[in-house]
Amino acid sequence: MLAVITRAFQISNYIEAGLWRCIGIGFLLAAFRQTGIARRQCAIAALTFVLFGISDLVESTTGAWYRPWWLLLWKGLCLFVFAWLLLNYMRQRKMNH
Repeated sequence: MLAVITRAFQISNYIEAGLWRCIGIGFLLAAFRQTGIARRQCAIAALTFVLFGISDLVESTTGAWYRPWWLLLWKGLCLFVFAWLLLNYMRQRKMNH
């Protein structure tokens, strides 16, 4: 089944891609102000958010986040990393309080 890709769909994906990349840049800047594990986690978050943004650019040409299968896998891996980072952050915060 071929997806009908509207201009509005493409524009919304471009906007979303820009948002994720801006968040990634924010994490990259934060990484420079951190040390140790926090720096590493900020750097991982930066890379993952930028990659997630790029996946939205790909999505704008495929018509769906779940098609083709490798785009679904790509987005799923990014979400897995986000969840892993969040759990690590919550665990670290709990240990420090």
